[in-house]
Amino acid sequence: MNRTTTIALFYTGVAIVSAAIVGTAFWIRSKRPIPEIPSIVNSGREEATHWFPIQKDLAATNQDNQPVKLSDLRGKVWLVAEFFAVCPHCAVRNGAELREIYDAFKDHPDFHIACISVDPETDTPDKLTDYAKALGADSKNWWFLNAGDPATTHSYMENELKFFGIRKRTDPVDIEANGRFAHDLAFMLVDREFNVIGKWPIADARSDEAKKLDPGLYQRLKDDLFKRIRTELDKNETPGI
Repeated sequence: MNRTTTIALFYTGVAIVSAAIVGTAFWIRSKRPIPEIPSIVNSGREEATHWFPIQKDLAATNQDNQPVKLSDLRGKVWLVAEFFAVCPHCAVRNGAELREIYDAFKDHPDFHIACISVDPETDTPDKLTDYAKALGADSKNWWFLNAGDPATTHSYMENELKFFGIRKRTDPVDIEANGRFAHDLAFMLVDREFNVIGKWPIADARSDEAKKLDPGLYQRLKDDLFKRIRTELDKNETPGI
């Protein structure tokens, strides 16, 4: 059983139901039209032509139930992503795309990943611990974070990091297929000086619609992100950090 399947099975409780949920989710996703995706989008809800600095900090608890802050990552090169533990799309994305990135860069002391839950009421430290274990994520360089109050978390993700707006689903069929929250599945890269320097919608680029629009987009996005991470890691650490 691979890590992605482990996550899906663990949090749905019944293997058959989990498989149905994930299968339905991807069937629905394959039928849903999406707009053409640019190669790099520098922000979520608001367009930005250049990087933007992260002005405010976010305190949270990681999968080891340790208090941390995003500012603890200043001086590192890190990816930030939204997720929640029972999101079938996140299970696939985190178990495939993020895991591949993690395996490529986890040995670099200045690389880190931070996944922030958009469902902090449900994603307890115990659940985050099991989720991280299923992915083989070490808290020293891959955090799964619960930032407490949902409204505060959503506001920070949307207004400070500029991810797309988080929406709570109401249709039971949609919830069963896709989870309680619709949220941005892209990855943002943050440099050593606490600036968001790019956004890569890799999960959307792997959809059937995106591949029809641009068959090479998915691989170009991946290649570009890997190249950008390497470039940032090769830069000298900023003096004084």
